[in-house]
Amino acid sequence: MSTQGSNGSQGSSGSQGHTPMTPAAAARVQSASAQANGGHVAKGSFAARAQSAAAHNSGKGGGGGKR
Repeated sequence: MSTQGSNGSQGSSGSQGHTPMTPAAAARVQSASAQANGGHVAKGSFAARAQSAAAHNSGKGGGGGKR
């Protein structure tokens, strides 16, 4: 049996760790999504989740989540 990463899959880059989402990266994702969808970013989309992860990683959570 072969071993895989701790999350059960191997990334294409082959790196051992993970890179946290940064606000700049989330902005790029959100911009591309908005351009592709007429200026809208759907709630729950990857772009929205990227923005949330970036806020969490930077310690500046917006508090818009469920309680």
